[in-house]
Amino acid sequence: MDEVWVLAEQQGGEPAGIVLELLTAARRFAVAVEAVTWGPAAVAAAGVLGRYGAGKVYALGDIGESLPGPKVAAALAALVSGGDRPDAILIGATRDGRDVAARLSARLDLPVLANVVGIDTSGPRPASVHTIFGGSVVVRAEFTGPVPGIFLVQAKSFVPEPAEPAGQRSPDIVAIGVPETGRGDGARVVGRHVAEHGGPKLDEAAVVVAGGRGLGSPANYALVTELAQLLHGAAGATRAVVDSGWVPYASQIGQTGKTVKPKVYVACGISGATQHLVGMKDAEHIIAINKDRQAPVFAIADLGVVGDVTTVLPKLIEAIKARR
Repeated sequence: MDEVWVLAEQQGGEPAGIVLELLTAARRFAVAVEAVTWGPAAVAAAGVLGRYGAGKVYALGDIGESLPGPKVAAALAALVSGGDRPDAILIGATRDGRDVAARLSARLDLPVLANVVGIDTSGPRPASVHTIFGGSVVVRAEFTGPVPGIFLVQAKSFVPEPAEPAGQRSPDIVAIGVPETGRGDGARVVGRHVAEHGGPKLDEAAVVVAGGRGLGSPANYALVTELAQLLHGAAGATRAVVDSGWVPYASQIGQTGKTVKPKVYVACGISGATQHLVGMKDAEHIIAINKDRQAPVFAIADLGVVGDVTTVLPKLIEAIKARR
């Protein structure tokens, strides 16, 4: 593959973790790797992007309180339409990444391959790898139309290979503007709220303890939080728990939440719906606690405990405390 672009979303003024993963992966199969970023820290972030392999960084300046989607997609489409057409554009499957990918697809009249968990470059064209049916089946998909192929990639798709810098490198920085976006750019951000967490971030934790509807009530979710703290891990949840208002969306694991690949994943009262499994099935060790011995989660668990999670967790917490 000759040229690959990576959408370099920032979080807290630094490239997001998924961006560094994509840059590291792109270096393995592309001759040239370039990045597109935005925001008041766009130029400052270029140094980090260069260290991870970007030879050129297209920097869209401060977009103010606009949503990134309309402006970033318009700028990307203008670059591609202007003749600089990469073979592929890799976009992290974040909230803003999905928005940019959809808008870019509409502007360029090109399809998007979503829920990508790997890139196969063994053929003449880059192909995407996807898992379906809860990870039991792996399929390949390939673009047959004009380039670029737009790939929406799940976080942690290239683990266990970590995101690694390529060495000190100063990329070329190209300032780009925003074409007319029309009424599609009418939304404005009026407030920002950062999710509080006392331990490691959910998608970076070595141990994740997650709770499902089997907990029975929001009060019992405190058991998940306590166990996660004792194990120096992070607490997560299924979509059903989040939709019920027990915990915020930032705790959601699954296809529409975060993808985690910890060393240990403890599933508490989680039946194992496909939507949840795709977000955690690649954990190194999976421990499942559920009173239904037929629960699908047991099919992928390394260790299964058949029992009421509200009885098992207090005993487990007590045993851990006794060993300290």
